[in-house]
Amino acid sequence: MSETTTAGAPASRRLRLPSFSVQVLLGLALGVVLGLVARELGPAADGNPNWLTSTLDTVGGLFVDLLRAAVIPLIFTAIVASIANLRNVTNAARLAGQTLLWFAITALIAVAIGIALGLILQPGDHTSVTQDQAAEPGRTGDWWAFLTSLVPTNFLALTASTSIDPESGAAATSLSFNVLQFVVVSAAIGIAALKIGDKAEPFLAFNRAALSIVQKVLWWIIRLAPIGTIGLLGYAVADYGWDAIGSLGRFTLAIYVGLALVLFVVYPVLLRAHGLNPLKFFTGAWPAIQLGFVSRSSVGTLPVTEQVTERNLGVSRSYASFAVPFGSTTKMDGCAAIYPAISAIFVAQFFGLDLSVSDYLLIALVSVVGSAATAGTTGATVMLTLTLSTLGLPLAGVGLLLAVDPILDMGRTAVNVAGQALVPTIVAKREGLLDLDVYNSDRRGDVFADGGEDRDKTADLALTSP
Repeated sequence: MSETTTAGAPASRRLRLPSFSVQVLLGLALGVVLGLVARELGPAADGNPNWLTSTLDTVGGLFVDLLRAAVIPLIFTAIVASIANLRNVTNAARLAGQTLLWFAITALIAVAIGIALGLILQPGDHTSVTQDQAAEPGRTGDWWAFLTSLVPTNFLALTASTSIDPESGAAATSLSFNVLQFVVVSAAIGIAALKIGDKAEPFLAFNRAALSIVQKVLWWIIRLAPIGTIGLLGYAVADYGWDAIGSLGRFTLAIYVGLALVLFVVYPVLLRAHGLNPLKFFTGAWPAIQLGFVSRSSVGTLPVTEQVTERNLGVSRSYASFAVPFGSTTKMDGCAAIYPAISAIFVAQFFGLDLSVSDYLLIALVSVVGSAATAGTTGATVMLTLTLSTLGLPLAGVGLLLAVDPILDMGRTAVNVAGQALVPTIVAKREGLLDLDVYNSDRRGDVFADGGEDRDKTADLALTSP
């Protein structure tokens, strides 16, 4: 008599879902299709987005909101736990220094590529945008922002912003977390717990339990990624489309060529130089990279980036829980290096202004340290305004590039996230904190085990690349 399931069906005929990565890829494809359909439907009769566009926007937005909701408890519990483990680590200061050094090295390489592409492709001399499209942005970069962002304004690092509806006059206030400030708060509590010794053990035990709970909830959220991907990419296609690329085609090409060179040439070379297989890195980091691409949010992708860095790439948890959250606010090769370098050259060429060698050196300097200087209000537009103001270029040039910014932001964020996983991996390898067996694993099974610590070898929903 053949083996049957509880429902009476043969065990061999049980429905098996495709691997998690295949589900996400299917979500990408379905998102593009639904986005094209929504775009063809056009706006609703009242001029608002049609029902399909609104649905895609809501689904994608809710998924990103869920991920962001997990960021704060994950940062706090992970950083406190990692600092508590520093009692067994003798080179904590060296790890922090190495992390910052490699942040700077990779940023310098990226900005050099951006400058070279700007000079070779000359996007500002080959565009159909006109000067009447120039407009200064609503917010700009500030060199003092980094220092002020380090000082928490309240225990939870909360910031509030109020906007007034011009039609109804109603005021709406929204709250947001300053991630860098919260890293500082979490680190301070962790250090205090470490300093008082045994008296803090009940708190640390509670924190370890809370971390396991947060990781469990995080996995439930991540399992929704295929659905979230449909909404995020579908809305991007429906709302932005690709029409805007026409007038800024060479600029868009320059940005994506630069991003591709960093992601698929520079990063693999650095990995090879450290004796690591680049293919293993990409198969391990791919879940975070693809989520960064569709969500356009490094902070929203942070929970996934930290998980893949630790559990796919084999970086020590005590180090990854510090390096990845810190990198999510200060390590942005896409937004803070390639993009502002090419954009600054575009603006200079468009307005007929010549840049000197010292100007190019300034671009490199701003790109290397600027992402930290704009932490807390970080973003490609803020980073670009910081670069333009440092060079004395017209800030109105920012308005010329806004039409294609959402399209560029997908690629920029993917590179940002890849770099945020790359640097901890390289530093961990150099410092002997990388589990090479995990890094070189075949990625089969569920790398986000429900048990938190142990992996479920029999699971068929793997968060890996195909």
